[in-house]
Order: sequence, then C-alpha cells, then structure tokens
Amino acid sequence: MKRTGDVIIVGGGVIGMTTAYFLAREGVHVLLCEQGQPGMEASWAGAGILPPSDLALALDPFDRLRALSGQLFPELSHDLQERTGIDNGFTRCGGLEFIGQAGQADPEEWYGLGITTNFLSDKELHDLEPALAPHLGEAIHVPTMAQLRNPRHMRALRVACAEVGVSIREDTVVAELLLEKNRVKGVRTANEVLTGDAVVVAAGAWTDRLLAPLGCHLGIKPVRGQIALLNPGRVVFSRILLWGSRYLVPRLDGRVLIGSTEEHAGFEKITTAAGIGGLLDLGVRLVPELANAMLEQTWAGLRPGSPDGLPFIGNVADIENLYVAAGHFRAGIQLSPGTALVLKERIMGQPLSMPLEAFRLDR
Repeated sequence: MKRTGDVIIVGGGVIGMTTAYFLAREGVHVLLCEQGQPGMEASWAGAGILPPSDLALALDPFDRLRALSGQLFPELSHDLQERTGIDNGFTRCGGLEFIGQAGQADPEEWYGLGITTNFLSDKELHDLEPALAPHLGEAIHVPTMAQLRNPRHMRALRVACAEVGVSIREDTVVAELLLEKNRVKGVRTANEVLTGDAVVVAAGAWTDRLLAPLGCHLGIKPVRGQIALLNPGRVVFSRILLWGSRYLVPRLDGRVLIGSTEEHAGFEKITTAAGIGGLLDLGVRLVPELANAMLEQTWAGLRPGSPDGLPFIGNVADIENLYVAAGHFRAGIQLSPGTALVLKERIMGQPLSMPLEAFRLDR
C-alpha cells in the first residue's frame, strides 16, 4: 500500500512532534512515524530544565538557539494548554548553580550576556533555601531559570498535533529512506511505502541508523541517563539545584527529580544500582531531609549525543528535500521550539529566525 503526505517526519520525540505541530499550524499535511509510542523515549525521560538566555546578546549558536526557544516557550505552553487543556507545568522557579561544581565563576560564560544572576554566600543560600545542607559553598542564583514537566508537555504536543491534522503512526519502524536521483521520495516501513514532498529525520539516538545507507554518518550516539523521583510528602525546596552535570528539580507538588548519569552503554535502557545509588547520595548530600523521602520511581533514557555537543539541523548534502534535526543530547526539550521554528522556516522557504550554519550536517 502507498500513502502520501506533504512532509514525513521520522521520530515522535519532542523535536519531531514540535516540528510537526509548527508545520501543520501553517497548513502543511504532516505524517509522523514513531517506532514506539510518541514522546516516550528521551523526551519523556528528561527533567525539563529550561536555562535562560538573551537572544539579542547571545554570542554563540547554542545560546542563540536556546534563547530563541526561551522566547517561544511561554506562548507555546499557553497555546498548548488552550488547545488541549493540558498544563505542561511551565514555570520560572529559579535555579542555583554551585560554583565549585560548575568549574567556573563567571555566570556570563554559562548563561550568556543579559541574564540576571548574582552570587550567594553559604549563609545567603540558606536564607533562600533553608533545607540545603551547610557548607556547600557559593552558588550562582539564576532567578529566571524555568522548568516544565516532560510527560505533560509530550501529552499536550501529541493531542495538539492531532488537533491540527498531523497523522501519527505509532509502533511504525521506518526501515529505509527512498531516494530518486537527488531527492528523497518517501520512506519504507514493514507494511507500506509512504511518499511525501520532504522527509525530516528526527529519530534521536537512532538517527544514524537511517542515514548510514545514504553515506551520511553524523556520529550521533546514545548516552544513557538515569533519573530518580522522590516524594518527600511536602515542598522541601523550590529552586532547581545544579551540581556539575547533575541536578535536583523540585516539582510544585513537592516531588523531586534527581538526575542524571551520562553513560555510554549503547542502546541498553536500564537503571542500575550504581547509577541510582549515586543520584540518591547526591540528593541527600544537598538536601538532607530527602533521606526520609519515598523513592517513588526510577527510569532511564537514551539521549542523542553529537560529537561536538551541537545538534544537527538542516539538509543532507546533495539531497535537497531530506532534512535532519537530531543530536540535541541533554537539551532536546530546551531547544525544541527554536529547532522546530527554523526547520519549519527552512522547509517552507521562509526567512530564517537565526542562521543555521553552525548546525549544518557537514560541519
């Protein structure tokens, strides 16, 4: 059987679904194929931390993409709630980054220019968050740091996509991209051929498997991240705590996410005693009261790591209608609106909201 769509998107994570939503809102017919359940891989598994950045003053491409996304998130969150009735939990809760663990003491190097930050002494930290353990050192206070709840955001995106006409195929593995000269004409699944005017590969850690037969090797690898969810029964602290590459994220209902490991374990998506044990140790070290919290849930996700830490966004060389948006590593949620916007603009021939040169596939 053969079916058609204007744009076929391979991958139902936050990048694929946000791109589908942005395209469909402008009248593009989108067919989205997801090998499992949409939104249930790395996008579901993350913590939803949204660091701030100022688009007018951002100096490097990553910061500019993050800042563009940051501008879009409030309106996108409101739009999704209005359309679906699902609150994705977007809130500016603020954050604390402990200086000794961050490896630097200049907040402009981390958050970019134009972001309000201030240094807090150990005493000032405890005045702000009394539940913190003593003697943790200085921290950078970032009042505009935000968060959202990934599972809610993904549910809202899926419902919104359906509302604007996106055709979603779950449990649909794309086995092959179909080429004809210098164009992609569609994809092949186990049961059918799907054709379209353009194809977007947003398959996260699985992206290279699809592109390799075309001679395109981006070097995207799965990086396992484990997370623990604690329920202390009340709100113990209110700001995101950043300790190097790990973090504690307090939800408004009192639950606390502790993450995340970075493990090169292939496609083995499991939790381990060592991984979860290390996260729990960190949680109790930073917030001693968490020692008595219920361990409610643990999980793991496979994040798509790129060789240089930047995502790939743009065309595959010499194939004019084949696009890729993948390799966002730990920043998939926070970069998703900006990525979807510029990719939608590229596909539709619209002026770009920011340059994509730094994210090109052949860099």
